[in-house]
Amino acid sequence: MPTYTNKVIWKQGHLGYTYCGNGTEMNFSAPPALYGHANMMTPEDAYLMAVNTCIHMMVLWAMKRFKLDLVSFECTAEGKVEEHIDKTSWFKQVFLRPQITVRGGSEGTVKRALQMARKYSTIAESVKSEIIIEPKVEVIE
Repeated sequence: MPTYTNKVIWKQGHLGYTYCGNGTEMNFSAPPALYGHANMMTPEDAYLMAVNTCIHMMVLWAMKRFKLDLVSFECTAEGKVEEHIDKTSWFKQVFLRPQITVRGGSEGTVKRALQMARKYSTIAESVKSEIIIEPKVEVIE
């Protein structure tokens, strides 16, 4: 079973530094609305990025599996946060809006490939947020 690691260090205020097991390092902060710093990775950004990038990598795998000629892929992620009366909150929904262009194939095949990518995404399968994929598919000859 694969194991992944991450380390965080508090620097000051609402600022931290993170070390990822793959060698990536960066500053991170709370969002500015929560006393953090602007123009810096936040846990909320990292959450959406984790879902989006994992499904992205699985889309690449699924396109090959379905023998689809991928011309372009771009995906925007948007998270809807629900706040509770006790001031706790969570990402209730994550919307993924991929724009996919393939050469040949069909829109139905691309949508089946997206379903497979979602199913085999380790991150998407690990979170409790509802993940909603709203694709725009273009098939060219």
